[in-house]
Amino acid sequence: MAKPKQDNRPLGAKHSWAQTPNTWIAGQAAINGTDQVAVTMEQKWGVGRLPLLVSTELREKFYRQDYLLNQAIWHGDLEAVRTQAARMASAWRALDGAAEAAGAEPLSPEVWEVALEDGTVVALVRSQEEARAVTAEGRKMAVYTLEEIGRMLSNYRAVTEAKVAFPGASVTAVRRPADPLDNIKDTLGGLDYKLDDIPSLMVG
Repeated sequence: MAKPKQDNRPLGAKHSWAQTPNTWIAGQAAINGTDQVAVTMEQKWGVGRLPLLVSTELREKFYRQDYLLNQAIWHGDLEAVRTQAARMASAWRALDGAAEAAGAEPLSPEVWEVALEDGTVVALVRSQEEARAVTAEGRKMAVYTLEEIGRMLSNYRAVTEAKVAFPGASVTAVRRPADPLDNIKDTLGGLDYKLDDIPSLMVG
């Protein structure tokens, strides 16, 4: 009788925390708790910024703990996941305390908001780091950085040129030049037919 094939997939080992609904729920609860600590720290300090505010030695320990948590998630049992998740949460808090002790400034995004006609709130910030710290708080919101606004204005040169030519002018609408082909839905009649003679080619 052939032996059953070994499951070599991640989380496939017999001792894995993800083998039963009961252990999966327990493990995921531990991971989610640590993830929430990470989200809180990133909202306070910015995404990817906090490890850079502490000493090299502490930063290395933090990265090693991150590795150990990932190793436990992919290859560990329930106890390993619980242990490493708790240690990862402690590592985040250690970085937080060290950054505060060093006098580092938490991220304090400067946000300007404007409402669009459809009720969407547009938030303007200076950088992607600040954009990640903006919370919608239940509102329909789009967040733009100054760099993104620059790219958008580059595609609407007429708006920028009008602002330069007429200081104090305000933008009330942005219209693109009409494309004459927008009102023709077929090219079957060729270019020599009069549109009045072939109304079926017209849109509408």
